[in-house]
Amino acid sequence: MRMRKLPWAEEYLQDAEVVIKDPSQLKGRWRTLVHGEKLHLEIGCGKGDYWNQMAKRYPQDGWIAIEKNVSVAGIAVRKFDQQEGDLSHMRFIWGDAQSLEEWFDRGEIDVIHLNFSDPWPKKRAHKKRLSAPAFLTQYANILSRDGTVQMKTDNSSLFEFSILQFQQAGWKLEEFSVDYRREPHEEDVITEYEKRFLSAGQPIYRAVWSRGSEEVAK
Repeated sequence: MRMRKLPWAEEYLQDAEVVIKDPSQLKGRWRTLVHGEKLHLEIGCGKGDYWNQMAKRYPQDGWIAIEKNVSVAGIAVRKFDQQEGDLSHMRFIWGDAQSLEEWFDRGEIDVIHLNFSDPWPKKRAHKKRLSAPAFLTQYANILSRDGTVQMKTDNSSLFEFSILQFQQAGWKLEEFSVDYRREPHEEDVITEYEKRFLSAGQPIYRAVWSRGSEEVAK
């Protein structure tokens, strides 16, 4: 079910200081704005729980979130604005991830997070999945040499599709789990959204990939 459009969200995003209005102007210069040991990028951050909580847990790193849906983006940024403390290591992009290479330079990102992405179940829409070939090419180009893509989902079909796509594109599978939360992982926050799946007995699938070799990038 798609979320209805919130009437206040667009104006809120336009006025919010954390939202980067023209990300292309920062291409190659993100580290001068978001200082950190590593630069994390969450694509399709939804209502922003993971972005906000992980940035709080790891303030030594830089955290950038992307969301294209105006309503959930508005909620994510409003949650950011309700926080206190030094949040200078966080930034937000309201836009479509198809523009990644316009916004980030080669090797600029250290970790890409794909959390509970839209599964786009109909076959004709599979190209919109965030693990479709066109996206993998962009990830390879913006990731640092030792960079990784970390994925979590409750959707087994999307997970199987993603495993295959990354393999065919030459990525190296570093971690793999079909029941990630069976054991505690204190290093990774559990959002309210994820808790709903866990309370229903739904396993969480997770995988981590590295570029493996320079042959991945095109």
